[in-house]
Amino acid sequence: MPAEPAENAEPIVTAGALVIGDEILSGRIREKNAGHLAAVLTAIGIDLREVRIVGDDEDAIIDAVNALRKHYTYIFTSGGIGPTHDDITADAISKAFGLPCDYDPQALKLLGDHYAARGLEFTAARKRMTRMPEGAVHIDNPISKAPGFMIGNVHVMAGVPAVFQAMLDNVVPTLRTGRVLLSRSVHCPSGEGVIGEALAKIQDDWPDIAIGSYPKYDAGRFWTEIVLRGAEETRLGEAEAAVAAMVSDLTARAEVS
Repeated sequence: MPAEPAENAEPIVTAGALVIGDEILSGRIREKNAGHLAAVLTAIGIDLREVRIVGDDEDAIIDAVNALRKHYTYIFTSGGIGPTHDDITADAISKAFGLPCDYDPQALKLLGDHYAARGLEFTAARKRMTRMPEGAVHIDNPISKAPGFMIGNVHVMAGVPAVFQAMLDNVVPTLRTGRVLLSRSVHCPSGEGVIGEALAKIQDDWPDIAIGSYPKYDAGRFWTEIVLRGAEETRLGEAEAAVAAMVSDLTARAEVS
């Protein structure tokens, strides 16, 4: 039986991510932001439960944002807030919230001063990076200065990994965090086809522990890494012991046969 939840148990805080850009779907650029986001959120107790990738298509962005923001505590987007014609994320997010998208006065001054200090013209293209939904809150960008923004529970950030990571660092302190999941792994010399039934039985017996199996191939042999995740250390240890015993038993049977 699963353990009774503690009265003061930390809440479950969830997140969804939306990666935007034709260049990701075409393979011209390898996506790196979702993995970084997952690692950061896991470390602070936020469960990243879904990642979607869409192209530079306004309707697709609107549909994805509206679907995700209804289901999760926080949404994080990357890509599409640059200076070119195909950077349409700000417009799409504005339409998803039913808000006008316009040049933000604070962002205009920030970028205007930035380019003036560098002796560069503040062109119309560069001014596009100051457009955001009415009422949005800035996400600071210490690298290239053009801010991201937050509207509702949606955090809109750049696609360039270094800039995305810097923006995320500024967002993290503002987030409500929840339970931090602990993790254990068990090495299994057998493939998933061998352990599937027994592992399913253990999952049924330990519903409060997330158990995943990940097939590996090395030196001509298949093996499996079994990963267990849970919020309560004692329960996690007990489930780990059950998995280890299952692996040991199946290995012993294979050796006998």
